[in-house]
Amino acid sequence: MVSELAGTLTKQKIDTNALREQFFKPQGTPVPVKFGTSGHRGSLGTGFCALHARAIAQAVARIHKEQNITGPILVGGDTRLMSRDTADICAEVLAGNGLPVILPDMPLPTPVFSFEIISGRASASLNGTASHNPPQDMGLKYNPSNGGPADASLTSLIEKYANEYMAHPEEIKSVSLEEARQQGLVRGTDVITPYITALAKFIDFKAIAQSPLKFAVHPLGGSSLAFYEAIKAKYHLDNVDIVSKVQDPTFYFIPIDHDGKIRMDPSSKYPMSPLIKFVEDGTYDFAGASDPDADRFGCATKEGGLIAPNHALCVMADYLYRHNKVRDAHSIGRTLGTTSLLDRIAASYGLKLDEVNVGFKYFVEGIVKREYILAGEESAGMSVSGWTPEKDGIFAVCLLMEIMATEGDIAGLYNKLTAKHGTPYYTRVDVPTDEETKKRVKGLKAADFETLHQVAGEKVTRVRDTDGIKVYLQSSWFLVRPSGTENILKIYAETFVSPKHLDGLIEAAKNLLAK
Repeated sequence: MVSELAGTLTKQKIDTNALREQFFKPQGTPVPVKFGTSGHRGSLGTGFCALHARAIAQAVARIHKEQNITGPILVGGDTRLMSRDTADICAEVLAGNGLPVILPDMPLPTPVFSFEIISGRASASLNGTASHNPPQDMGLKYNPSNGGPADASLTSLIEKYANEYMAHPEEIKSVSLEEARQQGLVRGTDVITPYITALAKFIDFKAIAQSPLKFAVHPLGGSSLAFYEAIKAKYHLDNVDIVSKVQDPTFYFIPIDHDGKIRMDPSSKYPMSPLIKFVEDGTYDFAGASDPDADRFGCATKEGGLIAPNHALCVMADYLYRHNKVRDAHSIGRTLGTTSLLDRIAASYGLKLDEVNVGFKYFVEGIVKREYILAGEESAGMSVSGWTPEKDGIFAVCLLMEIMATEGDIAGLYNKLTAKHGTPYYTRVDVPTDEETKKRVKGLKAADFETLHQVAGEKVTRVRDTDGIKVYLQSSWFLVRPSGTENILKIYAETFVSPKHLDGLIEAAKNLLAK
C-alpha cells in the first residue's frame, strides 16, 4: 500500500462552516433553477442552497404524481460538503409527498444511480453532485426511468415547477427522515454488490489479476472508493493498489489545477500529477482515476504519461469491437467535439458513426436500443450498450486495466491505431468574450456560411449548426460553442495534417467569428 498522496494546498483556505451557513441561509436571493447538461449547479449560497434542493425535489414529486410514475426514487450524492444534507432534504420532501425513497447511507457514484434504475430497483433518482467542479460548488441532477440524464423537455418541466416552488416555498411538503422511516417511506439498500457483480459481464477481472503489471487506482476523494475496494476484494486484484482513501469535502489533497482552483478532474495533468509521477518513476505501469461522482475517467501509463481522453476512447472502442464485448451493437457514438479518429476506426470495421450534440443525454436512446459499441465524449465520459446510459468512470478504469493486462500499454496501442488510420492533432481553446458575442454566435446557422468555401487551405465540405457551429473540411474540422455558464467561446479543432495546420484552424475560427 502506497502512503497517502501529498497534494498541493491552495492558498485560500476553504471555510466549511461558512459554506454550510450559506447553504442553509444564503446571503442574497437564490438564483432560479436552471438545468444544464447535468442538472442544476452553482456555488454554495445563492447558486445552490437548501431551497434549491427542496424546490427541485418537490418538482420531481409533482411530476411523478402527474405522470403516475410508481416505484421508489433513489436519492443520494457524492462526497461533497453538502451532498449528504442535499440528499436528506430531497428524501424528506419526496416522503412528504408520499413517495417511496431509497436512501443509502454511503456516497453514490453517478453510474450506480443509473445502474439501479435500469436494473429495475428504482424508478428514478436524485443525485447531489457537481461532478469535478471546485469544492465550493454543489448541484442536483435527475435521472428518469431510462437511467440516463433527463432530456430537455423533462428538465424544462422540472425548472418550471421548481421555480414556482422557489417563489412559494410554503407549498413544499416535507416530513422528517425519522418519521419517513417509521412510515416505511425511506429505506436503505445494498448498491455495491449488484453493480460490481454485473461489471464482470464486461470486464475480465481474471486477466487483470493474473497480469504481472502493477496498477494504481485513485478515487480522487470521491464516491468510487467503496466500489474500487469491493472490486479489489471480490476479484482478488492483489496487483491493484488504491493509492488514496482520503475523503475530505475540501479536497485539500488534490493538487490545484491550472487556474489555482481545486478541480478534481481526472483528465487534467495538474490534479493527476501524483499519478503521472507514479508511472514515470516506474512504481506502477498504469494509474487510473475517476472524479468525485465517478462519471469521468483518467489514466496515465509508463509509456505515455497522461493519456488524453480522446486517445483512450479510440483504444477502448477498437478493443471492444475486436473482442466482441458489446454484442449486436453496430455503431460508435461520439459528441461533436470528440476526435474523428473514431470515425476512421468505425469505417475500417464497417460500423456506423453517430455524431451527437455535446451532452451524454444524446446517447441515451442509442444505449437503451443497444446500438453503441462505445459512446464517448472528449471530456472523459464513456459507456457501452448493455451497461449504464450514464457516463461510467469506474467501468472505464477497469476496462483500461484489462486492455493493459491483455494487449499492452494504452499509448502503444494508440500509436498502432494512428499508424493505420493517420495521426490527428487536436486542441480546445477557450476565448474570453461577452454576452452579446455569445448570443450572436449562438444564433448562427449553417446558411450563414454558404459563401465559405475554403478554410486554412482546405475545402469546406459541410457546416453543422445543431450545437454551436461546426465546420467540416477535407481532413480537419473546427467547432465553436458558447459556454452556458461563463463568458467564453469554446473552440475545438482537429486535423490530420500537422500541428501547424491546427494552429491555422484556431486562428481561422477566431477570425471567422470576429466578423
